[in-house]
Amino acid sequence: MEELSKTLQRLIHLKAENNVELLVFLDGCNDGSSQLLEKYPQVLWHVSHKNIGASPARRKLYNQARGEIIFGFDDDAHPLNANFIELTQRIFTKNQTIGVKGIFEKDPEAMEQHVPNEEFLCNSFVGCGFAIRREVYNKTDGFPDWMDIYGEEGAVSIQVIENGYDILYTSQISINHRVNKVNRKMGGSNVFRFQRQLCNMGLYYLVFYPIHLLPKKLIKLYWHNLKKYAFIDINYFSAYFGGLSSFIKKLPKALSSRKTVKKNTIEKLKRLPNPKYG
Repeated sequence: MEELSKTLQRLIHLKAENNVELLVFLDGCNDGSSQLLEKYPQVLWHVSHKNIGASPARRKLYNQARGEIIFGFDDDAHPLNANFIELTQRIFTKNQTIGVKGIFEKDPEAMEQHVPNEEFLCNSFVGCGFAIRREVYNKTDGFPDWMDIYGEEGAVSIQVIENGYDILYTSQISINHRVNKVNRKMGGSNVFRFQRQLCNMGLYYLVFYPIHLLPKKLIKLYWHNLKKYAFIDINYFSAYFGGLSSFIKKLPKALSSRKTVKKNTIEKLKRLPNPKYG
């Protein structure tokens, strides 16, 4: 609740100064975040009492967005540029092939300043801070409901590139992602992420890759993670089979969502670098 409130305090003035809408999805929150509904009546709130996961929550929320540009921020991330909307509009206007703009992520310990010194096309974007043209988002199937968290950005990215658009990483605009990475690691979030990513990457291949590539990709994915992680750590061993079990359970929904991309889309993704994570 405190992190979300900090973010809203930094964004709430935008509604008065710009023609924008602020949408927030409370996904099964039990930390008192519902108290913020009265504190911030300017926000368009969407509440799910049951946790549905980041990707389905974004799917529901973004389907309600009406602006030409959709910005996405985590509850503990805020933009450092006061004019980030204007800068984003300028970038999109300058190059009509840019469909998604990834925002430079500053280290949480860093000073609240940015250095506009890096820009390149990449194969995905970081979910804690990004912008996407709504018309481009609407040409995709959006954030998937067959995935919960970790990997949903890749599912949107491959569809953006399939539709002929590019993803731009730029440090012209930066955010402060206020997450304490050390505490998360000590809290076991790496194991949690491993389990989710193992499941979701398998589903990703299943939905988007041509059938003749699937056996090789899936075998490589699960064999590599078995050797590198599951065989050397009991926590990862348990998470490995948890992820594999989730993959099997979600097979029917993923198969019904198959939307195979072209070979040149996959080749382009391989050639492009990854976005930076701070």
